[in-house]
This record gives sequence, structure tokens and C-alpha cells, in this order.
Amino acid sequence: MSSKDCGNHGHKMRRKRIRRCCAGLLIFNFILLVTILIIWAILQPSKPRFILQDVTVYNFNNTVPNVFSSSFQVTISSRNPNDKLGIYYDKLDVYATYRAQQITFSTLIPPTYQGHKDVNIWSPFIYGTDVPIAPYNSIALGQDQAAGTVLLLIKIDGRVRWKIGTFITGKYHLYVRCPAFITLGAKTTGIVVGENAVKYQLVQRCKVSV
Repeated sequence: MSSKDCGNHGHKMRRKRIRRCCAGLLIFNFILLVTILIIWAILQPSKPRFILQDVTVYNFNNTVPNVFSSSFQVTISSRNPNDKLGIYYDKLDVYATYRAQQITFSTLIPPTYQGHKDVNIWSPFIYGTDVPIAPYNSIALGQDQAAGTVLLLIKIDGRVRWKIGTFITGKYHLYVRCPAFITLGAKTTGIVVGENAVKYQLVQRCKVSV
């Protein structure tokens, strides 16, 4: 056998080894993925449950046309309904909207981990100073104030991860929408808790999408 034939034979053997290694890695990754999917299907993870417990209104000012200033403190609870899964909240931005228009700046809730069946409670402040609003929303807000009831949406946008044993999933988008009915004037159901501050006990279940 010539040295050239030996060289070709060695090259072919190396290619076979590389192919076998690649095939082995693909099979291993496939089995790992199938195992994770089976475990995921068996555990059937449920979305976290959010409740808007109360809203304290410190400022609610629409005296200047098409400009709105507000300041709220909201109390929101989150419960992990899963008994075998933990939840990482990597980023949660809380803000308020009126008729699909954001009226406050976003407030960031610090990242946290929620264990099995655990409950977390947050009470962030959200506010907006001289926020421009659409003219038709300014008119509608004035009408709602005159009627004595304003519907706001307290929203949470963020990212979550699931923890199954030692395995942690990738990030999923979390969307939470909590309706908040604010009654004003003679119709108010709030409790005065300080100078120009009124607390509304709501205990309103929120809509959650992941």
C-alpha cells in the first residue's frame, strides 16, 4: 500500500469519527429535548395569578386641557399556583393607562423568584406629570369625572422564566391587565388616608397572558 493510500485512509477515518460524534450529539440533544417536553407536559404549568388589591390616589388632575397629571400607589399580589414549578420574574414594568393611552411612567419592580405556591406582594408608586393626552381622551376623561367614575387599567409588562428542578426555561413575555374603577365626588367609595390621598379597596382579579 502506498503512503498516499494510507493518507486517504486516515482522512476517511477522521471524517467518520467526526460524523459519529455529530450524530451522537444530535441524538443526545434530541433525547434531552423530548425528555424536557415530556416533563413539561406532565407538570402542566399554570400561569401566575395576579390580583389588584387596592389603589391609593394622591393626584388626579385634568384641569389643563389635553394634559393629565396623576400619582398612584397600587398594591398587587401574585400567586404561583404550581406545586412543582418556580417562577423567576426578571423584569416587571408597572404603569397606568386610560382608554388605551399610557398616562403614567413605568415603574420597575426588582427581579425576584417565586417558589411553589408562594405569594408575592408589591406596592409600587406610579405617576405621570403633565402627560400629554389625546384631545378626545381629555374630553372623555372630563365626562367620566363629571359622571363620578373613571376606569383605568393598571398594566404589568415583563419577562418570566420557569424553574423545573434544576432546569430553567428561556424567557417568556408576561402581560397583566388589571381594571381599576376610581369613583369620584359624591359617589366615591374610597377611604381618606392622608392629605389629598384616597385609598380604594378593589380586590380585582387581573387578566394574565404568557
